[in-house]
Amino acid sequence: MCEFKTIDSMKQIKTACFVFALLPFANPASADDLFIWSPVKVSNRSYKTTVGFRLPMEWETSAGADLALASNKSGAPMPGSGQAMLWGRLEKVSVTPASRAQQDVTLQVDTLRGSGALMLSRSRSWILSDTLDMQTTRSVSVGYDAVDARQATVSASQAINLIHPWTGTSISAGSSVGNVNGDFSSTLGVSQTLFPNLGLNASVTDPLSTGRTGNINVNYQLNW
Repeated sequence: MCEFKTIDSMKQIKTACFVFALLPFANPASADDLFIWSPVKVSNRSYKTTVGFRLPMEWETSAGADLALASNKSGAPMPGSGQAMLWGRLEKVSVTPASRAQQDVTLQVDTLRGSGALMLSRSRSWILSDTLDMQTTRSVSVGYDAVDARQATVSASQAINLIHPWTGTSISAGSSVGNVNGDFSSTLGVSQTLFPNLGLNASVTDPLSTGRTGNINVNYQLNW
């Protein structure tokens, strides 16, 4: 327990509460499913925790903070290691036997570095035919960084994905516009599931330009 006696000790109060929130509890406590509490010991001298609340409504509402801190061998906080990110999210999910739609509104504010972002996104997936499924996503992001020369940025992106569920083959196309100044890019990709844990991905960025680039990846997942 901590006891604070004077208003002059506000700085000590903030520091103590911040450290208390980062204590690596072995069994995180939660009140029903409405309270978010997830402390993690990242390493021997660094800790991170997410704390907040959740309200189950038509638009599920959640808000909270991500807090982190690291110290050196002597126990003093390492410069620049602190994190105090405030966040909030609105989410709405609609599910039918043949489709699923999701809408999200996310706000993040980095209180230590003076930056923030507002993101709006929408995704939908549905059965297009007996052999094809389709997925579409759209998003808009507005960011602000007090250190960046341009400070405010706006970007938008959209993508479509055709999936053949019986063979594990999918073809995707996406595009994005950044900073509202014509920074346009597009991507074409294909992925193939070779085995339950092995997949092949190939993509081409800006396929119609002379500066197009390609990328091929083989992914293997192992769970134990």
